[in-house]
Amino acid sequence: MASTDRPVIALGPDANDPIEESVRRAGADVVLTHDGTVPENARGLVWLGGADDFPTSLPDGLEWVQLPSAGVESWFTSGVITPGTRLTWTSAAGAYSDTVAEHALMLLLAGVRGLPAYLARTSWDDDAKSGTTDSGETTRTLHGATVGIVGAGGIGRTVIRMLAPLGAHTIAVNRSGREVEGAGRTIPTSEIDSLWDDVDHIVVAAPATDRTRHIVGAAELARLRPHSWVVNIARGSLVDTDALVEALRAETIGGAALDVTDPEPLPDGHPLWTLPNAIVTPHVANPWPVQEAALARHVEANVARFVAGEPLHAQIDPAAGY
Repeated sequence: MASTDRPVIALGPDANDPIEESVRRAGADVVLTHDGTVPENARGLVWLGGADDFPTSLPDGLEWVQLPSAGVESWFTSGVITPGTRLTWTSAAGAYSDTVAEHALMLLLAGVRGLPAYLARTSWDDDAKSGTTDSGETTRTLHGATVGIVGAGGIGRTVIRMLAPLGAHTIAVNRSGREVEGAGRTIPTSEIDSLWDDVDHIVVAAPATDRTRHIVGAAELARLRPHSWVVNIARGSLVDTDALVEALRAETIGGAALDVTDPEPLPDGHPLWTLPNAIVTPHVANPWPVQEAALARHVEANVARFVAGEPLHAQIDPAAGY
């Protein structure tokens, strides 16, 4: 039975013990949705499903909705979140930063150190010690390299922190241009044209919006260096896939390491599967066992803030689209 002095938070579309426990620890009571219906006494809703099965009717007393993902473009394209909404919406932005940044670093290191060529081998080759792969590309190091972080939010800032002990320099790109801790330089998105000539490698970690679609396109790829690796752990739409394939085939860049693709899932037979300078992981930077624990911590922190009347973490800006 819900107490009278604790706010009620609905959870759906299914029960989840760790999330329920996190809500209770934060000072609220939990009710479950039934057949997509949010109970009338709920003031908040923690939704673990997608935009396609989100409830079509919400109670008048509902104030806040917590979503399970950091990327929220599907919630806008489906019309669930619209400008002028009366609700406060929060994403899971920042909750998964360590895990996704770790995956980004792994992909970047794999590319720079020539791991795809070594994994393709089936016999020992002493000539490989020269540091030159079969394609003629020289194995490099991140020490002294400059890495552009396109999107210096939670994940991007964590990548910057992880790169520092390796001796890499970073240039951060964010919407405001406000200085990012640990970055050697920060530039606003409006000045991103100055980035491409100054970096060795790129990590794409920006939100997917109309403005960021194909932020890495043919013109940008052409200005990168023959050893440059492009890492995308954000959304596939941020990179022009056709232009990327052409650059990889022409070897005008060192390679691409992608956890997200456009289209996604990446179809069987797509060139990215077989190009020797491409690495594809199937959107696994944030696996569910790790994601669930991180989401539970994020929910607990936000419910505690909701109970205390404090500003919530990772609030979505309906006008900006993320």
